[in-house]
Amino acid sequence: MSCRDLPSFLLMKNPIQGYEWGSRDALTTLFGIPNPDGNPQAELWMGAHPNGCSEVSLAGGAQKLSVVIEAAPSAVLGEATVARFGSLPFLFKVLCAEKALSIQVHPSKSQAEAGFAKEEAAGISPKASNRNYKDPNHKPELVFALTPYQAMNGFRTIPAILALFERVKLAAIADLVAALAAAHAADQGEAGLQHFFHQLLVLEGARKEAALAGLLSYAAAHQDEETFALITSLTAQYPGDVGLFSPLLLNVVTLKPGQAMFLDACTPHAYVRGTGLEIMANSDNVLRAGLTPKYIDVAELLDCTRFVAKPDDQILLAPRLDGAVLHFEVPVPDFTFSVYPAGGHQLITTSAEILFAIDGSATLKRGDETLRIEKGQSAFVPAATDSYHLLAEGRVARAGNRS
Repeated sequence: MSCRDLPSFLLMKNPIQGYEWGSRDALTTLFGIPNPDGNPQAELWMGAHPNGCSEVSLAGGAQKLSVVIEAAPSAVLGEATVARFGSLPFLFKVLCAEKALSIQVHPSKSQAEAGFAKEEAAGISPKASNRNYKDPNHKPELVFALTPYQAMNGFRTIPAILALFERVKLAAIADLVAALAAAHAADQGEAGLQHFFHQLLVLEGARKEAALAGLLSYAAAHQDEETFALITSLTAQYPGDVGLFSPLLLNVVTLKPGQAMFLDACTPHAYVRGTGLEIMANSDNVLRAGLTPKYIDVAELLDCTRFVAKPDDQILLAPRLDGAVLHFEVPVPDFTFSVYPAGGHQLITTSAEILFAIDGSATLKRGDETLRIEKGQSAFVPAATDSYHLLAEGRVARAGNRS
């Protein structure tokens, strides 16, 4: 396929992942996407991921986006992106959480490369339940809230963690709390937090049961506070899970619609409930830390976690304003993310882009070529398009990458 054969805009048909934590009505309510079977609809994927590749309208038919990319990689992705990444380096999603996802940590790029090579050499099947590294890539993420969006992101400060555990007064783990306090007082907070986190993860038997019973009793009496209301909600989904301590350890935040946050490597986090746009580097590497029946590799998790606080003023990602356009800048080249308001915008492409119509239709125009997308639809814009005009009747999200 040559540049001359490649349209400037391709309408996308996107797969929906039906994970059990998904919502049954969010995609229908927000975008009119039907759900005739009433099953959970967790994530709508926009991209070329092998586990869920979008199709695009081309030459009167449907073609997998991955096939289009393979036919003309430089024209579709841009020469610089091909040289740096070799493929479309991001996956764009609508994520609809009705139940909490597991607490997760994603490895850094170097950790992923080393871990993947080690597990490949050991002959661990990619589908094995104890496989940590499915690929050699990192998985930074950005989430932009479309509805109120509750999540946990990064460790609280050690004084804040201590204050919460000392309030709850769990006799079964009083020695662990005292050890964390002593480490903090001795200016050894990171090591102390790592030890505390580790010991909570490996709690078992009567000690674990007593600690969780005390936690749930205290939470039930303090439902007017977001942290303890969350613990009560989580115990209905994950009874007996050590991840129920996580709201005392991690920052609990509810994004307002239009707010965003970045989730960096080596930082524990969890999505709890709500619908948002998510963009992430192409990777399936997840190290779990609770709120899950799946495998938890405690040693690998500890090695890939940074035991530093994420201050309150660093949780939200403030956009850079260009007039009324919101540019959410992230410290990785794998993806870029912006939100354009209603109106006309002249855009220049330096990489492949995906445009998603959030709350109104949008028309893309280049010369004689025009494509209209309705609310909830998306368009793929090849790098070779170079420049085009966007006429938006509502907000439009724009995803791309730095090359």
